[in-house]
Amino acid sequence: MNRKNLFTSAKAEIFWSSSIRSILILICINLFSVTIRETIPPGIAQTPPNDTNVDEEIEILIIERILNQPVFAPLRREATVKDSTRPVYVINREQIEAQGARTVQEALRYLPGILIDGTAGGQLGALSSQFVRGSNSAQVLILLDGRPINDVGFSGGFDLSTLATDNIERIEFLPGGGSTLYGSDAIGGVINIITRAPSDRPEVTLRAAVGSFGLNEQAIQTRGRSGRIGWTLGYTRIDANNDFRFEIERINLKDRRENADVLYNNANLKLEGQLNDRNTLTFSALYLTKDFGVAGGVPIPDTIGAFNTLTPKARQYTDEVFLDLTWQSKLGNSNDSLLTTRVYSDFLNYNYNNPDPNNFGTKDEVNRRAVGLQVQHNWQLAKNQRLTYGADYRNTRSRNTTFSYGTNISDVNYDGDINQGALFALYEVNFTPSFSVNLGLRQDFNSLVNGSFTSPSVGARFIVGKTTTIRANYARSFRAPLISNLEGLAAFNVVGNPDLNPERGDSFDIGIDQQLGKIGLLRLTFFHNTISELINFKFGSPSTYENIGKVRTLGLEADLNVRLARNFFAFANYTLNEPKIVSDRNSDIEGNSLSFRDADSLNFGLAYETPKGIYAGIILRYLSSYFVNNTNTESLPGYTTLDLKFRIPLGRTVMLNGNLDNLFDRQYELYPGYPAVGRSFRLGISATF
Repeated sequence: MNRKNLFTSAKAEIFWSSSIRSILILICINLFSVTIRETIPPGIAQTPPNDTNVDEEIEILIIERILNQPVFAPLRREATVKDSTRPVYVINREQIEAQGARTVQEALRYLPGILIDGTAGGQLGALSSQFVRGSNSAQVLILLDGRPINDVGFSGGFDLSTLATDNIERIEFLPGGGSTLYGSDAIGGVINIITRAPSDRPEVTLRAAVGSFGLNEQAIQTRGRSGRIGWTLGYTRIDANNDFRFEIERINLKDRRENADVLYNNANLKLEGQLNDRNTLTFSALYLTKDFGVAGGVPIPDTIGAFNTLTPKARQYTDEVFLDLTWQSKLGNSNDSLLTTRVYSDFLNYNYNNPDPNNFGTKDEVNRRAVGLQVQHNWQLAKNQRLTYGADYRNTRSRNTTFSYGTNISDVNYDGDINQGALFALYEVNFTPSFSVNLGLRQDFNSLVNGSFTSPSVGARFIVGKTTTIRANYARSFRAPLISNLEGLAAFNVVGNPDLNPERGDSFDIGIDQQLGKIGLLRLTFFHNTISELINFKFGSPSTYENIGKVRTLGLEADLNVRLARNFFAFANYTLNEPKIVSDRNSDIEGNSLSFRDADSLNFGLAYETPKGIYAGIILRYLSSYFVNNTNTESLPGYTTLDLKFRIPLGRTVMLNGNLDNLFDRQYELYPGYPAVGRSFRLGISATF
């Protein structure tokens, strides 16, 4: 648990002239005109087995498959990408396997609109960061099968590096405000993680892999149905010592990373019962553990990294349990009315131990319990009208204590709870087959003094001809204060502020989905995000929290998917971020770039894939330089990496897969003193019976 959470207090922006911005956009569009992709990692589409009606097949594979991908997050119901008035990006099961993504954090790496590499180091297990449209990790809402899992105790976010992908069916990324449907924390965007459902036919999948730095993976998953009962059951274990060599050129340091090992254990269970033709009851349980050596920062003179050194014995351990019971009932005698009721709970035990009495050694413990209820009704009012409405409730209780090795004293930082409730509605109407609008409204009620908030939204979609769709959206969002903001941190002489207001966000975007003949699809989105009433840390005697500051972010998200020839695919996506600090307690930083969130990213990939399952891909990832403080006095240079992916069938049921990441062994830092991993490999085998 990093008490120096610079991301939460950061607020800034980038000063670029209009000419530079125009040049970047032109470069982006020109680059996209010669590139490709299926959705994220390239080449997931299945190529037609012969050249008969090739043009028609290409259109189905590249255009229709992307636009017809199932999604839940944009409308809080089962829909498709083309139904959304907002940009939404999906990573499906095939793509996860082709990437060799071990965690949800890794699966999001090649998406537009999100900076996911983190700031705590590049090794497996390092804390994830989700920077979206000028927001920090605590301002991006994480959903598990449609229900929130963000921490409202201390951190505010969720560590996506803790969740292995063996039980993941798809991941939906929805940039921009999402509080109208999901409430607090959805200022920057929403990430919805969909777990695997029972399969129609029983199957068992075994997987194992080895790789660099002591990587060792084992997994087993079984799914199926018997009569009216369906099941999904699995276990994943991932272990790595992460003792990689690194180089920091600016201080002429070559060394080996120590105390960065990680051990994951993930277990999942889902039971689905068809009570009758109209009612389904589903129980799911997910258990996650992560034992992680916290390497800390390499001492760098006169930089922020000099303050992040830790004892070689510092460790972090978490175990989490997520429980859900969901009842879906089709009302009436048709399929136009679906009532969904969900009861859920989750439990977290967190232990961070830095046993060094000479370096302010401490041991932090967090115990958190949350219970919640979701009730919603999806109702097809008429052929061209749909209404989704319902109520949400969540109670979270969290206790945090800190033991000091120097004083041998244990302090209770906070011990409290937050009640969050809401009523929401989303009305969708198709005025014509080409023009549709949705109107949303949510009223949140909170146990905080100033916790109530109203979140409206409006979206529109207009189909121009057969090849062009224009979409636009506005949403107002918020983020409620954390328990630690309200009650303080006694061990660190921080006093809580019970009068804090929620952070406020306004999100505008307008975009176009343009089919490129019958060979590809280009999606462009221009966005404008504003975040105000930022909850920032105020130093003093004692220190506390306050609402102050405003951030405005302008940017572009571009995503291109094309098929070059039979069995050859490509993709390119580009994200331009311009976050600016509009106002702050310190007037000297107004107009500056916002730390960590001012980087631009480019992903470009080529792939070859056959209907028999052979796959080979190459992906280039570029991240521009970015500031690491709001005074803009310190920055880190950009970097470019090249990753290779492959998959080879060894029979009808056995697959050999692997990847070689950072092929040219590019050395770079993600945060001052936190080196990323150089060249690494992974080789795995899986079999499904």
